[in-house]
Amino acid sequence: MPCPALPDGFDFTDPDLLHHRVPLPEFAELRRAEPVRWIPQAAGLAGFQDEGYWAVTRHADVKYVSTHPEIFSSYLNTAIIRFNEHIERDAIDAQRLILLNMDPPEHTRVRQIVQRVFTPRAIRALEDNLRARAYAIAQGALAQPGSFDFVTQVACELPLQAIAELIGVPQDDRAKIFDWSNKMISYDDPEYAITEEVGQESATEIIAYAMNMAADRKQCPAKDIVTTLVAAEDEGNLASDEFGFFVLMLAVAGNETTRNAITHGMHALLTHPGQWERFKRERPATAAEEIVRWATPVNSFQRTATQDTELGGKQIKKGDRVGIFYASANHDPDVFENPDDFDITRDPNPHLGFGGGGPHYCLGKSLAVLEIDLIFNAIADALPNLRLVGEPRRLRSAWINGVKELRVTAE
Repeated sequence: MPCPALPDGFDFTDPDLLHHRVPLPEFAELRRAEPVRWIPQAAGLAGFQDEGYWAVTRHADVKYVSTHPEIFSSYLNTAIIRFNEHIERDAIDAQRLILLNMDPPEHTRVRQIVQRVFTPRAIRALEDNLRARAYAIAQGALAQPGSFDFVTQVACELPLQAIAELIGVPQDDRAKIFDWSNKMISYDDPEYAITEEVGQESATEIIAYAMNMAADRKQCPAKDIVTTLVAAEDEGNLASDEFGFFVLMLAVAGNETTRNAITHGMHALLTHPGQWERFKRERPATAAEEIVRWATPVNSFQRTATQDTELGGKQIKKGDRVGIFYASANHDPDVFENPDDFDITRDPNPHLGFGGGGPHYCLGKSLAVLEIDLIFNAIADALPNLRLVGEPRRLRSAWINGVKELRVTAE
């Protein structure tokens, strides 16, 4: 097998890289020539005192890592593949309290509790309200004179409202959750001038806010989701701090990711006008899944090997970090016909945009798909002549495929 033609020092987690593009050509090269490859890093560069990580790029291998938590741990080094180089180890370890960074059996216990939030009945109960909000968002954008930012005027609002509605955040407080969650993930982007410390402070604010909600419900139970999660700890519910970390996870996993999927999806539709016309005409139920595949809002997570093992013909040692690159898996030609085509009727579509299966498969998948479907139907009805004014301005991040601004016009 020939060696992949990558430049010396190429690092798939370099935030300057995702600031400009998703490295799809380099992923294709690795899938072809070396689907599991060691990527060297200077000690401390990503917040970890090691020499690099293994990049896993094939769909089948990403699924294997995801579905074998006994071999590939989320807990040991967390699921975040690259932190700021100045982060202290204590700050990394503190994130083990988030569901995303747990392993079974503790992960199993917490997930069994919080999945009550995402039952089909709970999601159906939100649908009418979210549909009305989606149309109100689209109508509000239609009233904008001239060009406007699709991210702030359209994409960000419905995911925020959905999560806030789900856990009962009052309308007046929802902007605070949005602001805090933005700051948590934006420390790599100099435009925001946000330090690691500000990001940690924002995380603390979300946790404190949620813990106060939990304390209120324990004193005065109500007929809402928070009460069902926290009101009776001795009956298998969440402690207040566990609820706080659950809301912290929702603020990113349920808000930031869906917002970016919607933004990338709009850009894809407007740059593939045939697909946009087809969507407006047919409204295929398959569109939301293709938007998530195409967007892949989380480019990568990581796991840490708990034992010596083999993957893709490479010997992985206990303690090695393993990067699972969902964007690469979602363009694997062994799984997807014409993977570089944006096709809203793609079916089947076994993409890994919601994770590679296993214990960390996205809890909120059904809610995210519903939101994407509702907002694009609303846009197609209220803003059928939407068009691009400029290219997307991307977020500088090591692992989020994010867009800060997308200028459009409905005129």
